[in-house]
Amino acid sequence: MFKGSNVALITPFKNNKVDEEKYIKIINFHIENGTNGLVPCGTTGESPTLSHEEHEKLIEICIKESNGKLPVIAGTGSNSTKEAVSLTMHAEKAGADAALVVTPYYNKPTQEGLYQHYKAINDNCGIPIIIYNIPSRSVIDMSVETMAKLFELKNIIGVKDATGDLNRVDQQKSKMGEEFIQLTGNDDNAFEFNKRGGVGSISVTANIAPKLCSDFQKFSKSSNANEIKEAERLDEILQPLHKSLFIESNPSPVKYVAKLMGLCDDVVRLPLVNCTKETKKILEEVSKKAKLI
Repeated sequence: MFKGSNVALITPFKNNKVDEEKYIKIINFHIENGTNGLVPCGTTGESPTLSHEEHEKLIEICIKESNGKLPVIAGTGSNSTKEAVSLTMHAEKAGADAALVVTPYYNKPTQEGLYQHYKAINDNCGIPIIIYNIPSRSVIDMSVETMAKLFELKNIIGVKDATGDLNRVDQQKSKMGEEFIQLTGNDDNAFEFNKRGGVGSISVTANIAPKLCSDFQKFSKSSNANEIKEAERLDEILQPLHKSLFIESNPSPVKYVAKLMGLCDDVVRLPLVNCTKETKKILEEVSKKAKLI
């Protein structure tokens, strides 16, 4: 269920409120264009600047609108264990298929603290949990050993690996086996990630290029030589997009391209700001080359 191209959904805003109409439009855009899974309220969805009410409502809308057509992996992480438990319990009650739980940021817990954080969520919920390991944002890196210990718990099923270290895929596969789901959080390394045992991505680029991303993911896991060549061709198209979407802080660039495509406005909440004119020009050129606009 949790494989292929899973989109880290952007959250559209209008007049500093969630634009529910555009959010529903975006969800249906993904259903119609081959996306394999929906991930609301993650980093790309600007979860740090969402109120609890907005966070929960966005997950509820996503589940309702997808209506079982695509799995929903709800972002429910927090640097407060109590809050992460509460958000995960809500996602389970709302009908999410899984929860994506980021490692606690800012607090800098030890490996034992990380273990106890996820164990508390596991013990209070019955929903599958995917660890989100992103040291560049959370400042801490969950060790393979801690991850293996967590995998022994009933609800921990895998990881969104945003370490950027491809050796981790090998290490995690060796330690936990193929049943442990590995999804990359770095669009640019998805091909090699999958070759080493990954089964897909939680993607920023999929917001604007869902079919390209889902086709790439499908062909990248094929044993057919012609399909592997097609994956290589798609990867060449996608790489400039991957790179351009991180010239400035995510999700400002991807929201600008979404605006060019007529999906939503490019409003982001402070402390994020809109892209510079120079970045916008690059994004326009890359988007045209990829035939997105």
